[in-house]
Amino acid sequence: MTVQAYGAYASDKPLEPMEITRRAVGPHDVQIDIVYCGICHSDLHEVRDEWGCTHFPCIPGHEIVGRVSAVGTHVSGFKSNDLVGIGCIINSCKHCEECESGFENYCDGMIGTHNSPTPDEPSWTLGGYSQRIIVHERYVLRIRHPEEQLAAVAPLLCAGITTYSPLRHWEVGPGKKVGIVGIGGLGHLGIKLAHVMGAHVVAFTTSESKRKAARMLGADEVVLSSSPKEMSAHSKSFDLIIDTVAAPHDLNTFLVLLKRNGILTLLGVPPSPHLSLEVSNLLSKHRAITGSMVGGIPETQEMLDFCAKYGIVADIELIRADEINGAYERMLKGDVKYRFVIDNATLAV
Repeated sequence: MTVQAYGAYASDKPLEPMEITRRAVGPHDVQIDIVYCGICHSDLHEVRDEWGCTHFPCIPGHEIVGRVSAVGTHVSGFKSNDLVGIGCIINSCKHCEECESGFENYCDGMIGTHNSPTPDEPSWTLGGYSQRIIVHERYVLRIRHPEEQLAAVAPLLCAGITTYSPLRHWEVGPGKKVGIVGIGGLGHLGIKLAHVMGAHVVAFTTSESKRKAARMLGADEVVLSSSPKEMSAHSKSFDLIIDTVAAPHDLNTFLVLLKRNGILTLLGVPPSPHLSLEVSNLLSKHRAITGSMVGGIPETQEMLDFCAKYGIVADIELIRADEINGAYERMLKGDVKYRFVIDNATLAV
């Protein structure tokens, strides 16, 4: 079938309207009419081929919410009109250790929602800046938030699970001191989640103007990371610090804030793959640096249910499809609080 979409034909071209083809609904497939799609910073990296692996034409988008409009003959868990979501994963091998354990995000055969090779579409996946998507039922997520919150739920499918997963893995709760580095699309949800989990939450920012906003999100304290005095006041005190920043920065300034056995978890992907570390900062307090990439399907469903229970959604700015290019430029300047979300109904206008 042919659907309307918004994408780029080349890395030096703006996104524009286009038509794409979706496969027919198979026995285990769910067809979803997309209502909203969040804009992730990785969408911009991909469209501009900053990672050097983009196939064109490129249709980004992996923070998808919508309604089921058809199901395959063997699908029993979903029906027409159900509110559902699609995150970063639309397929995997289904039989490796990672898949069998519910960590499809670490499967070597994981297929991303866009820009991944697949036999099901022209030759690579086309994402959520489109009217409709068809996905195997295993990778479809149920949304239990009120319908009026649907647009603000969309960023949970990437930014939400990306921050939830390490918080959950490292058992954040009452009595834990947690730092969130960066108050953007990821960081603002990290603050909300850690606060509801009962931790003492400290937000780190380079912007004095974000202090009030961070407290309103749920931070107990806000630290200006460029201030040696403010940083040193928290020396050797954190159980966990989650670093959401994708720009180059000195990790050593945060390592020394960890207590014995403290963890620094990296979520952002900087342009340079190399890190500069003072190894003594790790050895002296048995500290560790870890990384985390989104989450598996069971954990993503758990996150959505947790957020529905506690009323957690993203802070968003809803835009039309023809505003996407402007949103990308504003995103580069940090001019969004905290996530752009596309109204997919405007794709057909």
